[in-house]
Amino acid sequence: MGSFVTELGQLVRQRRRANEMSQEELALLAGVGRRFVSELERGKASVRLEKVDLVLRVFGKRLGVVDRERNE
Repeated sequence: MGSFVTELGQLVRQRRRANEMSQEELALLAGVGRRFVSELERGKASVRLEKVDLVLRVFGKRLGVVDRERNE
């Protein structure tokens, strides 16, 4: 799961920076704390999924279940 959380954090940081937002601005738009955004971007494994979904919503994304290939 570490790889997924790391990739998710990188995605959020990349999208935030591309939109020229501070962590504080993203937190305000998503309705979460700046500390949460920071921890999410750093890939903290214990982040709450419902809050992750709120952050992703700002960028028009959402969490979901995706089928894996059998050989993964």
